Amino acid sequence: MQSRGLRDLLAVYDRGNLSVAAEKVNITQPALSKAIQALEAQLGVKLFDRRPHGVVPTRCGDILVRHARRMEFEYRHALAEIAAAGGAHSLLRIGAGPLWYTYLLPQVLGRFLADHPQARVRVQSGVISTLVPTLQAGQFDLICTTLDFPPQAGIVREPVIEASHTVMARRDHPLHARAEAGSPATAADLSRFRWITLADDEVGSGRIQSYFAANGVPPRFAIETSSPTHMFEMLARIDLLAHIPVRMVPLARRFGLEPIPVDGAFWTAEAGICYRQTDIPAPNLERMVASIRALGVDLRNDPGAAMD
Repeated sequence: MQSRGLRDLLAVYDRGNLSVAAEKVNITQPALSKAIQALEAQLGVKLFDRRPHGVVPTRCGDILVRHARRMEFEYRHALAEIAAAGGAHSLLRIGAGPLWYTYLLPQVLGRFLADHPQARVRVQSGVISTLVPTLQAGQFDLICTTLDFPPQAGIVREPVIEASHTVMARRDHPLHARAEAGSPATAADLSRFRWITLADDEVGSGRIQSYFAANGVPPRFAIETSSPTHMFEMLARIDLLAHIPVRMVPLARRFGLEPIPVDGAFWTAEAGICYRQTDIPAPNLERMVASIRALGVDLRNDPGAAMD
């Protein structure tokens, strides 16, 4: 149901070339050029400047595309909301950060599916930088992540727990000897070793950089990976460093890893859930949110409740 004019406009704007854009929308280049000219005639303004190697948007083109993207955004939300309104048998799509994906959500899902055996759930891992845009695009119904990002229009944020981060390394890492002697690792100590981080985790990597910048030394990034399990495997093999939520420490210990005491605070933020604002929430989404809130209450009442 997407407007053909909207589709054509965004294709040309995003690709900057009529021939490439025509292939994307599956029409001929002359037909696409004619469609853009018709839109310009209708509005009475020029949307693109034609150049030898493509097209460049004018100021009016930029303005129209900005509003067109909002229309596309709302349309995707409508599709997601309609799909979610299918009831108890509709698929609930969840995006989850490392703490939730590996540790907290399995507990929530166990309770949820026991109470709602007909429910269907799909869980996909990610980081803040990938989860939030995907929720906005209507591809997730709910994301569970650290809430360390600015408020977003149309997105509800609910804190559930506080997530403190710690530095991890294998048990025989040289920095553990310093800790055993009673001295926490300084930023200068940490700067001697390379770091492994999660791919696209701009917020997490930014926190590492902020810690080192505050102490006047640079970090040494070496490896990016999309998998927390792969991160733990690499940490167990070589003298790398990583930061993880404290609540993931029991899982990391299964790989022979231990926290390294650090001089100064590293990173603490609220972790919780985000979903699109709507007047008619889907039944399964409401039930899942209630299950996650219940876990949060358990953890606040008994911080060790989910640490087995």
